[in-house]
Amino acid sequence: MYKFIADNVVVFDVEWVPDPASGRRIYKLPETASDAEVLEVMWREGGATPEDPRPYLKTVMCRIVSIAAVVRKKVRGDVRLELISLPGLHDGVQPEGKIIRQFLEAVGNLGAQLVGFNSSNADLPILFQRALANRVTAPTFCHRPDKPWEGADYFARYSDFNIDLKNEVGGYGKASSSLHELATSLGIPGKMGTDGSNVVDLWRFGDIRKIVEYNQHDALSTYLVWLRTAYFSGRLTDDAFVREEQLLESLLNQEIGDGSEHLGLYLDAWKALRQ
Repeated sequence: MYKFIADNVVVFDVEWVPDPASGRRIYKLPETASDAEVLEVMWREGGATPEDPRPYLKTVMCRIVSIAAVVRKKVRGDVRLELISLPGLHDGVQPEGKIIRQFLEAVGNLGAQLVGFNSSNADLPILFQRALANRVTAPTFCHRPDKPWEGADYFARYSDFNIDLKNEVGGYGKASSSLHELATSLGIPGKMGTDGSNVVDLWRFGDIRKIVEYNQHDALSTYLVWLRTAYFSGRLTDDAFVREEQLLESLLNQEIGDGSEHLGLYLDAWKALRQ
């Protein structure tokens, strides 16, 4: 378990879809092949079966469409929370390189403790791969201090500035759990009508808002799992843990008041599970 909670913590989740442009290059398909045709080749080559017609593809064959995060900042002893998403709920489709650059720059500038679920094997590799593909530069994120105590290091194998909750508590082999399984077992909302297999269809139909909403739900659930680990490890006292959950509930109510109706569904599900 990690040794400390940094003043700035970013608990994040990334959504991606198969990238037809990469598929055409990897499988040497003609430019005249439609995106739908390319996707079918990518899934077939990726091991599709009648039971699993859309297998999980290597991240190098995909493109990022959304990043969401709960940002926790401790300022003079006070904890403040913010829910961010790239793109925003009302932004529509944004260039992939812009999404990646903004996220990595923000994390690097904050020197934040980065927290994800299965982030070591999935979210971070695709961020790095697609940053390279889009010619993104992120020097503040990539800076590596000479000594561990001199700042954040997101590339050190056992750095407490890069926490993968799946590695901490998710288990291995047959014991391995998904975020949905772990969260719901803890009384935290899991998937709510949409899951990762639906994202590609939402993308193809241009429903980027639905993807962002789903992305935010996963970021919130990851944050609540992280809070539970912080409490378990003694980084939060009983009273502090209760206050942290209340802070998140206040943030959700504020976002709901600003028109984020999907967060009302999340809050209702969370309250029901806590009862």
